[in-house]
Amino acid sequence: MLTNKLIWSVCLIFFFLLGIGDAKAGELSERLANFPHWEKLTFVKPAVGDLAYPDWMAGDWQVTSTLVDLVAPLAPNIVTPGFESNRRQLNQPVSFLVRFIPEQPYVPALKILPKISKNLPNLVADRAFNSLNLARAYLGDKAVLSVKTDPESPNRQITLLRGDRQLVSIVTARATETTADGKFITTEVFQQLFKGSSTPYLNSVESTTAYLQLKTSQPKIEADQVTAVYLSPQDPDYFTANSQPVALYRYRLEFIRE
Repeated sequence: MLTNKLIWSVCLIFFFLLGIGDAKAGELSERLANFPHWEKLTFVKPAVGDLAYPDWMAGDWQVTSTLVDLVAPLAPNIVTPGFESNRRQLNQPVSFLVRFIPEQPYVPALKILPKISKNLPNLVADRAFNSLNLARAYLGDKAVLSVKTDPESPNRQITLLRGDRQLVSIVTARATETTADGKFITTEVFQQLFKGSSTPYLNSVESTTAYLQLKTSQPKIEADQVTAVYLSPQDPDYFTANSQPVALYRYRLEFIRE
């Protein structure tokens, strides 16, 4: 049961790890509007560096995430592990803390000081903090031991689990878009490998999220997120899927300032 929960909930874990790469105007918003009729992304760019979030996302937030829809486009022929059991999570809100902080300059092992920039640092996600809180919210405090981000790359992360299991996730491609009505939309594609069972489980995940700052007296953000799961080339059903997602999950996210 823990394995099935992990494979599903990890789809959410990395929506805080998005990066830069402009999409053509309207592509991402159109993609969200076309849910659940999706095919594999083709316009994303290789993941380099970290994402600079809008200033209005700075600080600590209480996030409430609610699964509002889930679709298995290729069922009953192809269904991902845990998909049917995930229906129990439908319309069940889950809350956790996240934060967005100024980017810290990377200092190599040789301790060469970074060049001092006159510009203010970019606002980025506190990836390890956010992912740990999210994973524990879904899997339980005892199930998740720690989350580690590669000090040399913001795009590689390891989640250590009870029972000598781990999940390795590597962001490979991404894109962003800002709409006329002020939405900040991001998408990323990452490879995830679950280790610890007799047969390691590998797949590809895309997460597309539209953030909107609400004009309220208390700082508040709402977001629409769709996570798509694709089979890896190693899967025997890979060519049958023909670049279509085998599972789609849609969430409503609400951020309230801590």
